[in-house]
Amino acid sequence: MGRFPSDAPKQRVIRTLEALGFRIVRTGNHIAMIRENRDGSRDTLTLPNHRRLKGSTLRRICTQTGIPREEFLEAFIQA
Repeated sequence: MGRFPSDAPKQRVIRTLEALGFRIVRTGNHIAMIRENRDGSRDTLTLPNHRRLKGSTLRRICTQTGIPREEFLEAFIQA
């Protein structure tokens, strides 16, 4: 199992989340993203609008959205 990057560039994290089905719905001090699920439910996500995001923030994103760690890291590497 790989490690989360300690200082991930914001744009790369956004590209990763977009590859996992999220889209940006609002930006400001925070970035609001949403993912429509097949059953009609939605997953919402709020990220701080910083240049770089800490590994702990990335882990929290995966926990909140139910994205497996390996799936996130694979998408991050490809982003």
